[in-house]
Amino acid sequence: MKKISFSIEELLKKIPTPFYVYDQNGIMGSVKKLQKAFSWVDFKEFFAVKALPNPYILKLLKDNGCGTDCSSLAELYLSDMVGLENEDILFTSNNTPLEEYQKAYELGAIINFDDIGHIPEFIEKIGIPKIASIRYTPEKAYGSGIIGNPLESKFGMPFEKLIEGYQMFKDAGIKRYGIHAMIISNTLDIDIITKNTETIFKAVRKISKKLSIEFEFIDIGGGFGIPYRPEEKELDIYLLGKNIKELYEYYFVDFKPKIFTENGRYITGPHGYLITKVLHIKESYKTYVGVDANMANLMRPGLYGPKNAYHHITVLGKEGKYKKYDIVGSLCENNDKFAVDRELPKIEKGDILIIHDVGAHGHSMGFNYNGKLRSAEFIYDGIGFKMIRRQETLKDYFSTIEGGDIYV
Repeated sequence: MKKISFSIEELLKKIPTPFYVYDQNGIMGSVKKLQKAFSWVDFKEFFAVKALPNPYILKLLKDNGCGTDCSSLAELYLSDMVGLENEDILFTSNNTPLEEYQKAYELGAIINFDDIGHIPEFIEKIGIPKIASIRYTPEKAYGSGIIGNPLESKFGMPFEKLIEGYQMFKDAGIKRYGIHAMIISNTLDIDIITKNTETIFKAVRKISKKLSIEFEFIDIGGGFGIPYRPEEKELDIYLLGKNIKELYEYYFVDFKPKIFTENGRYITGPHGYLITKVLHIKESYKTYVGVDANMANLMRPGLYGPKNAYHHITVLGKEGKYKKYDIVGSLCENNDKFAVDRELPKIEKGDILIIHDVGAHGHSMGFNYNGKLRSAEFIYDGIGFKMIRRQETLKDYFSTIEGGDIYV
């Protein structure tokens, strides 16, 4: 059974629910395991900022050898804020405004083009990047899951376009090359990750041979999954590293590219908790447990469905299975549900529920529908709790409203 790894009773006495708590030691444990699994190669993890865009987290990861994977202007500024620069930042953006490319260029970031159509304008209006890559979306992929069918993906380029794009790089005088692919999301299947990695390695070999170029790095993306359900087993990261090492040694003899990953969920996902209080229990066609958190605090179950985007829930101080409940928020939307037909201990008004594995794509996907305010974030560093983001207030919510003057 999943349990929170520290006591939150003292925090509950001082802080109103809902709020997020992250386990610093757990996050660092995931980082170290990933780095150890790929210690056989020149390796770097570029943390996917979108998963948990908090400066405290980014600084913690920076201090332990990680870079950042950014996809927006704000994420670039966050990276700059914590002292990251140059090739510790990887900028991969889709449908990218020129000013965002400009900021990435000023920071000296690795520029990863989602579409080769951006390359001529970038070179003409911004400059020639020191190192550049292209996002590859192969025609066939294994276990694409949430990302979906590659043929319907808005991300990346097919192989034929890669050839054209790297030729553009050569013609422009760019001499350092990388390649990027993000083919899967949240898989625990080592074979799937291995097969997709081999697809990337094959592409690198073909491009290298055809254009007589060597690749400095291969970013195999993220997508390493976490066990959301108690019965699921954790990804064997060491076996995965071993499998990829065997592929690497087979495909790369004459040159040795670095290996990058850009995991978010694997690093922080299992180490975040959303703490919420039971406000009301409604007996209707079903038993609905209404809590003070809602889809604006945690969107994943509402976006993908509570069965597909399962999050384990425990009741503080209680164990066992009493009856089936739907755990719901207060938004005026029927998909505002954290769990459906979930067997839990007997729940009473005032109980504290802990929603597990929300350390990635949890708080960061929050929004203000129905005027709901985003919750605070805390981190437990092994000694005590630190607030790393305060709760929003109504003043924050109304701060962007103007008086209705005509704007020209």
